[in-house]
Amino acid sequence: MKRIIFSVFLICIASWGSAGLAGQCDAENLSNACIPKLTGGFNFLKSYKIDGQGGAKDKVEYSYVFTKGTQYMINLCAGGNGPDGLVVSLYDSQRNKVASSKVNDQFISAIAYPCNATGIYYIQYTFDGSATYCGGSALGFKR
Repeated sequence: MKRIIFSVFLICIASWGSAGLAGQCDAENLSNACIPKLTGGFNFLKSYKIDGQGGAKDKVEYSYVFTKGTQYMINLCAGGNGPDGLVVSLYDSQRNKVASSKVNDQFISAIAYPCNATGIYYIQYTFDGSATYCGGSALGFKR
């Protein structure tokens, strides 16, 4: 009886340890990799982890207060080349879309936004045909 309980215990430990390995999102490293990719002249403000949990989440959203007269840049980093179906959209305080990284069905890896009204802005990440549902992003500014 003790052997059976011990065997079940070992199987549970082994399956628990390996359960998170398949398809695991490393959004922390991807967001850190985005920081040095900000275009020259932009100062780093904040990085964002984008984990769609393998497709369980259809969007990931953050907010940030933007200041009038400042230009902001949001870039994207995914595991492979290009944004891998990762789209960033920027919304103003009234939830009007003011910028997007999907233009004419093309995915771009960064957007720049010249802010003309101080307020809270919503940074929304969505997945459009993404293979990994995982990425990172960095927000920068210049005056």
